[in-house]
Amino acid sequence: MAFWKRKPKEAAPPPVSTPGPPAVASSETSATHFLTGDTERDQRSLEGLLEEIARISERVARVSGSDDLEELLTYIVDASIRRTGAERGFLVFAAEDGELVTEVARRRGGEPLESEERYSTSAARVVLETGQPLKDMFNSAAEAMDLGASVFDLKLRALMCVPLHSAGSSSSKVRGVLYVDSKAATREFSTQDLSYFTALSQQIAVALESARLHIDSLMKARLERSLELASEVQRGFMPRIPDDVEGYELFGWYQSAERTSGDFYDFVKTRGGGMGVVIGDVTGHGIGPALVTASAQASLRSLLRVVDDPAVAISMLNEDLGERSEDGTFVTLFLAIIQPDGVVRSLNAGHPSAFVWRRATGEITRIQGHGPALGMMEGFPYEEADVCKLEDGDAMLLVTDGLAEARHPDRLDDLFGEERVAELLCAEGPKAASAQALTEALIEAVLAFAGGEREDDMTVVCVRRVAK
Repeated sequence: MAFWKRKPKEAAPPPVSTPGPPAVASSETSATHFLTGDTERDQRSLEGLLEEIARISERVARVSGSDDLEELLTYIVDASIRRTGAERGFLVFAAEDGELVTEVARRRGGEPLESEERYSTSAARVVLETGQPLKDMFNSAAEAMDLGASVFDLKLRALMCVPLHSAGSSSSKVRGVLYVDSKAATREFSTQDLSYFTALSQQIAVALESARLHIDSLMKARLERSLELASEVQRGFMPRIPDDVEGYELFGWYQSAERTSGDFYDFVKTRGGGMGVVIGDVTGHGIGPALVTASAQASLRSLLRVVDDPAVAISMLNEDLGERSEDGTFVTLFLAIIQPDGVVRSLNAGHPSAFVWRRATGEITRIQGHGPALGMMEGFPYEEADVCKLEDGDAMLLVTDGLAEARHPDRLDDLFGEERVAELLCAEGPKAASAQALTEALIEAVLAFAGGEREDDMTVVCVRRVAK
């Protein structure tokens, strides 16, 4: 139940005409005016009020979910009926479109009413609009009809309606009302009754706010724990960096913008004896993309163990994701299958182009995209790129767009950009002692440029050819 998020409509409700103004009390004063001067009676009233506040507070402390909250709301309405001597009670909130939503409807004796049970919506709207308590008596059919057809049809004789906002907070928006009524001619609500009901409602409003804050706190704690568990699971999916791939050094690094990442990388031995090197990026970041990431990563690992052709593997993965992904969820991916002799077969599905640094010349070449991101076009005929060969000392760098789009904190239009990635690769390639050292040099430069801030997930994979 998210009743505390509902807001009353800004437009004022239609005016209500009554046979002489109903008793409307100031919420700032009526709460203290139920004392009559009769010591014994006043003592009972105070004791009853304090007792009810204590009981409601106890129930607030036990609220840990929607079931507990529903029990609390039901108790509040039952207590309102019991304490006022009314026949029926309603807890009503205003939806964002201005419609009145009955949260709880009860009859004397703790019997539930249907949520569609009629009551004086006119009285409820007056209280929602003015923020002031209201009581009314109907001594004739004409008086009842003046307030509304529901009052006449239900043969109501008396009603009280009070706003739900804390004492001293008249500036806060009223979001709901407590309403009680009676058909019995013997039950006439007095000004003292209205004052007592108002005092009770103010404490109830405080209790509801406390319940809301308590549930929010519990939900936040549960969400934090869920995110931490998801983060732990995702870290577990990140592969061990292999150190026994003949002729190569490999290294991978990632850092998420949130607890979980939409980026991933992987190293998978293929059916033909090569090593599949994968980097991918799911649109967005957070829990949703993390789930897609896990699915795509697991599917691709399975495919590469039985399919040694990049185009076939990626086409099959595209069909799988296209059937199960929601609209607007795509996966960019770069797959390279490296062989011991330096041959690299690759396919780029909508991912940033790979950087290849040539040690012999110091030049940078790029492996461009060869198809759309996965999940965008079912049945797309992916084709692999031209075969590339890495010579001794050459390096291939794969990155997600979080690096190139890292933003300078003082120059918001200045992004790190792919050109800076290429320049750094040229500068650090001859000096870096390993694939790890080259990766760390790039990461350090990007984070320094962005002042340590990350707007998107960042992932880097480096493949370096070494002498046999």
